[in-house]
Amino acid sequence: MQETVAIVTGAARGIGLATTEVLSERGMRVVMVDRDGTALSDAAAGRQNVLALTHDVSDPDAVAAMIRDTLDWAGRLDVLINNAGVAEFGPIEETDFATWRRVMATNLDGVFLCVQAATEALRATGGRVVNIASISGLRASTLRVAYGTSKAAVIQLTKQQAAELGEHGIRVNCVAPGPVRTKLAMAVHTPEIIKAYHDAIPLNRYGSEREIAETIGFLVSDAASYVTGQVIAADGGFESTGVGLPALRK
Repeated sequence: MQETVAIVTGAARGIGLATTEVLSERGMRVVMVDRDGTALSDAAAGRQNVLALTHDVSDPDAVAAMIRDTLDWAGRLDVLINNAGVAEFGPIEETDFATWRRVMATNLDGVFLCVQAATEALRATGGRVVNIASISGLRASTLRVAYGTSKAAVIQLTKQQAAELGEHGIRVNCVAPGPVRTKLAMAVHTPEIIKAYHDAIPLNRYGSEREIAETIGFLVSDAASYVTGQVIAADGGFESTGVGLPALRK
């Protein structure tokens, strides 16, 4: 039996790296993709059955090369995790068009380009796709006009992809993480912001990168074989409450 092969974009750190670990533990061969070659090399060092590829998912030619490199290495593709993303926050009046385009190019265009380029290979294996959106795509918040809009678009794109690719046996789902305790988040979130998040999240805590990765692992597993076109908010109940965060308005 051939090994399952997965691509994880944005794999050098955070949720992408945690997802690489979860899929590897389940016996998959993983293609780790990131545009930060140095961080990617460090993340891939010492890992077995991984291929590290430095590509920018917002570049159509780079995405095509990513698929070619994967097939040259493994001969097949079963799973695609579209995790690569950028987060640039700011008020509407201070978000210039260059910022808007940078966010859309990676967060939205990248998901479109990767799925499109991978479709033929995924059709051959009855593949699975998970797109990573955000709780910011489900509920509006201040300072997220570009980021939140890009992630809302990823949610709709997921449904479009599921509707069209289902006839080829390809399942496409979306995970919308809530606040996650990443190194970056902990570096920029003030004690006031952390308290506000805890107050607004029913589970009263941030999630972990591993918890998001486990949700992704479920969606690409046979246990989710009849699940497609769905959005799972892995957010501790944050989206369900609809409570605002005044601390984030400053």
